[in-house]
Amino acid sequence: MDTKKELKILFWIIAVFAAVFFLPLDSVRFQTAVEATLDLAKWYAREHVVLCLLPAFFIAGVIAVFVSQGSVLKYFGANAKKWLSYTVAAVSGGILAVCSCTILPLFTSIYKRGAGLGPAIAFLYSGPAISILSIILTARILGFEMGVARIIGAVLFSVVIGLAMSFIFRKEEKAKKEDQMNIVPPPEKRPMWQTSFHFFTLVLILVFANWGAPAASDTGLWYGIFTYKWYIVGVLSLLLCWSLVRILKLRVLWVALGALATAVSVVLANLFINQAKLVPLVPMMVAITALSVILLFDKRDEENREWALASWGFAKQIMPLLAIGVVTAGFLLGSTHDNTAIAGIIPNSWIEWAVGGNSLLSNFFASFTGAFMYFATLTEVPIIQGLLASGMGKGPALALLLAGPSLSLPNMLVIRGVLGTKKTLVYVALVIIMATLSGFIFGNVF
Repeated sequence: MDTKKELKILFWIIAVFAAVFFLPLDSVRFQTAVEATLDLAKWYAREHVVLCLLPAFFIAGVIAVFVSQGSVLKYFGANAKKWLSYTVAAVSGGILAVCSCTILPLFTSIYKRGAGLGPAIAFLYSGPAISILSIILTARILGFEMGVARIIGAVLFSVVIGLAMSFIFRKEEKAKKEDQMNIVPPPEKRPMWQTSFHFFTLVLILVFANWGAPAASDTGLWYGIFTYKWYIVGVLSLLLCWSLVRILKLRVLWVALGALATAVSVVLANLFINQAKLVPLVPMMVAITALSVILLFDKRDEENREWALASWGFAKQIMPLLAIGVVTAGFLLGSTHDNTAIAGIIPNSWIEWAVGGNSLLSNFFASFTGAFMYFATLTEVPIIQGLLASGMGKGPALALLLAGPSLSLPNMLVIRGVLGTKKTLVYVALVIIMATLSGFIFGNVF
């Protein structure tokens, strides 16, 4: 008999029994934390998975299958010119309107295709941090100086953290650089403009499908785009159909039937679903299902089937870790979204008390807490607006803005699966330290 194995089994039996035996079901705080966990999980599933993550998996699949390794190495590889790779990585964040979880499939894809650690980390940070939409919303609601400080801090962070990671793990990067020097990428299967057209059509569908609601007083361009965003998504979907037929050479009849099924689902969803927020989920799920089936059964080009399988691979790797992270974050820190605020096992009053003033400790606490909280795209601004009204200092507010959107507990779990524990801990520590110092400096200046 293996004594160690049997003791391990006994330990887990006792641990599970003790956890169930001592469940504090009579505690109001525990009940509220459970409610917050379920509320955050439900909101995440409704608001984020279908419209954000699923399209992101397909975009990551495009990078993994259709974007040549030569292109990835040219712009992000260990041998790429630093000014080029870091500029491309930082600018990429301005194009994408994604959160700390939606960026993960894209980051995983370019890193596995050979991107250097530094540029890949710069891309990972910049994606959620430098979104044009979030910067505009920050400046409009939290003040112009906060918006400017956020964009300057985020751009510098993405580059500095990327360079720091590259330097700290320079031995591994040197080995990767030497390996990539011997790689001879195969010739491009199709012109670069075709792959770019297909890729950016998917990216634009992701961006406009998740275009956030404007402020109540806003009647400008933002409001106009929000009003017509689903018409824009519809036009982009037609362009995607054209791309599927002309670029990927899928059967016209199959694509037409998929488009028809999606159009019919739009009509049916509007007729039979009462909650407006749930209506777009139906055609998105129908479209994704149709696309998946078409790709899997296509026999003209094996790459098309590989696209679906690569997207599924990213989903299998990332979704379970995100689920664990969302549940844990909801239980510990609560659920805050829209007009809902449910406390977790850690009371919100403790957090609000800890981030008042502008001490180095309050800035650290804001960045540390923000690093583990989950912020969906653009939701960090109204949350911080409420914290400022409760006495939060401007420095900690900026620290939270710089650390929160780019990190979260679900995000960390997935990054660990890609980079390993050591690199993940260093990355998280760099973000928290830089956010703390930036918030402290900003709070003293303003």
